[in-house]
Amino acid sequence: MIKRLYLRELVGFDEVELEFDQGLVVLTGPSGAGKSVLISSILSSFGYSALGTASLCEVTLQKPTGLQSEFYALEEEVTLKTLKKDKVRSYLDGQNISKKTLAELFAPYVQYLSVRDKGGFESAVLLGLIDSSLDDKNPVFKKLFKEYKKRYVFYKIQAERLKKIKEDETKLAELIEFAVYEIEKIERINPRIDEEEELMQIKQQLSKIDKIKDALQNANELFAYEASVEEVYRLLNKDVSVFSEAMNQLRSDFEEAQTLADELEEVDIEKILDRLGDLNGLKNRYGSIREALNYKEQKKEELAGYKNSEQNKSALESFLAREFSELHRIAKEISVLRQEEAKSLQNALDVYLQALKLPSVEFIFENTLLCESGVDRADIMLGGSKTATLSGGEFNRMRLALMAVCIDETKQTQGVLILDEIDANVSGDESIAIAQMIAKLSKAYQVFAISHQPHLSAQARQHILVTKEGTKSRIKELDEEERVKEIARIIGGENPTPQALAFAKKLRNA
Repeated sequence: MIKRLYLRELVGFDEVELEFDQGLVVLTGPSGAGKSVLISSILSSFGYSALGTASLCEVTLQKPTGLQSEFYALEEEVTLKTLKKDKVRSYLDGQNISKKTLAELFAPYVQYLSVRDKGGFESAVLLGLIDSSLDDKNPVFKKLFKEYKKRYVFYKIQAERLKKIKEDETKLAELIEFAVYEIEKIERINPRIDEEEELMQIKQQLSKIDKIKDALQNANELFAYEASVEEVYRLLNKDVSVFSEAMNQLRSDFEEAQTLADELEEVDIEKILDRLGDLNGLKNRYGSIREALNYKEQKKEELAGYKNSEQNKSALESFLAREFSELHRIAKEISVLRQEEAKSLQNALDVYLQALKLPSVEFIFENTLLCESGVDRADIMLGGSKTATLSGGEFNRMRLALMAVCIDETKQTQGVLILDEIDANVSGDESIAIAQMIAKLSKAYQVFAISHQPHLSAQARQHILVTKEGTKSRIKELDEEERVKEIARIIGGENPTPQALAFAKKLRNA
């Protein structure tokens, strides 16, 4: 419910401040006074396109039940502010918000009906109304439709998986060939983690093989003097064991060095260099030997996945075929329940349509491809005519009747309904019926209506007069006496007759 409107500098209005009642709020006044501009400014606060934008427009409303946002902390009383300077900026409780986000956030709670609008009878809307009615009174439908939607979501996910597999089939041979090539290339080299260090050590030793052999040959002359040194120790009566042990250790080390030299003589240096080149190539491509081995395992897993792809495809196709059949079965059950409910709605609608001087209505169902809502496409026939061929007046009366029949009077206010001259260009009987219909809607909605008809004005809980003097527009909330005078003006013109005044009083007291 909108509680307050404040704006400055809007076309002919210098400043406007209004507090609104719950129920039906009617705006009347001469043509061109600024009623539509005023309503447009309110609509703009909720993200609708506007005829004109005030330099400042502030709308305060009671937070609708169910309104929530993960990005905005909403209080029980919400303030929407629109500022126009270099460009238009919108704020929700002081936080900047885009027009698109505003519209998405408040679309379920603020509805706008205009004589120029031909929306509201799309298949999705009609199915939504039928489903909502069924939800409230048929637990079988509620459970069935919940199961259908859950399974359909999973079905679509699996269908996308199958589509991806089929798209990849054209690339699969190339992917398999590439994976095999990468695996074989690494396995052909068959590297070990520490192998490069070992090979580098051998390479370094090979580079010193000649020096080692020369050194050993020269050093072996040392042993020719071993016996003489031991004789010196004995003559001096000194312990010769330390010297003997040192010489034995030297002999062992020299033998080991000689063995290494002999082994290195048999090593193929070209093979060592080639092997190091292979390992270096892997390092350059993959970063390290460890990463090359990890990449090989990754490619093996991918290859296994590619080889399982055909099996996955076959399993998915079988599942989707079964699930498609099952979803169709459930959708058909849903369709039967919808069509039964549509007949009940038709009967309820006909009561309102008769009062609105309109012919009987019939819901038309057609089969469509399986989708999120089932297999139904819905339309409405009014006296043998589809909604697309209805006149603006017929269309809007039909729309009011549909909204009225769907009212849940056990719930709190279901939102805000803004009507722009919805009763324009209709006869007296039609005007009365429209006024009664809107009065019924005002029990469930806070309704703002621009009107040039006396019957709707007389039904209003709050009556606001918009006038214009020169270029300046004025706005005033009317008391009871002023309301009678304004209704009489609507009936009889600027100088209403006593009969017009009497009829105005009668309408107010009806």
